[in-house]
This record gives sequence, C-alpha cells and structure tokens, in this order.
Amino acid sequence: MDLISPHPPQKTADLLESFLSGKGMKIFARIDQAAEAAAVGLELRPTILLLFGNPKAGTPLMEQYPNLALELPLKALIWEEAGKVHVTFNGPDELRERYNLPFTPFEALPGLLKSALGL
Repeated sequence: MDLISPHPPQKTADLLESFLSGKGMKIFARIDQAAEAAAVGLELRPTILLLFGNPKAGTPLMEQYPNLALELPLKALIWEEAGKVHVTFNGPDELRERYNLPFTPFEALPGLLKSALGL
C-alpha cells in the first residue's frame, strides 16, 4: 500500500515513530538509507525505513505461522519522488494473500498510519 504524506520525509518518519510509540508499539529501527548511501559517497533520494511492532501480538502469530516472521517487525518505507513523500507498506490484504492466512492480520495498520500523518 502507498500513502502520500503532506510532510517532508524526516517529519513523516518522526510523526510515525512518535505516534506508533504512543500506541505502545516498539520502534525496532529507523534506518536513514539516504544517509547511509551518502556515507559511502553515493546519492539516494530521501529514503527512511522504519521497523516497528508489538512483540506481544507478533510472537503468537510467528509461532502459529512461522513464515510470517519474514514480515515482522512491520515496516514502513518513507521515500520522496518528484516532490511527493510516500509511505509504503505491506497492507493487511497483501499479507493475508501472500501467506494464505485464514484471517487478515494487522487490519488497523492503514488507519494507524493515516492517523499519524493527519490524513
């Protein structure tokens, strides 16, 4: 799924991180991929990967559906192209189909990300 943020990339990442933390989620990592590229002399558009989740909720899912661990923690990619800031993530329906699950996991995720961005 892809959302368009009305904020610059760093502010978008800050808003997501703050909002998700406030909802009790753990922020496992924030990787500024453009900064890492710059550190080795390369240029990359603003690109930030945020890894987040709730081990209390995710662990039982990984126990029952081991392949789902490929998707956990959850990820949001914040990137900019042509003046638009995108927030890209694997949507609940995509995960259900990809892993042939009898339920739709993380159904609240799109709404949480939209709320964090004020959409």
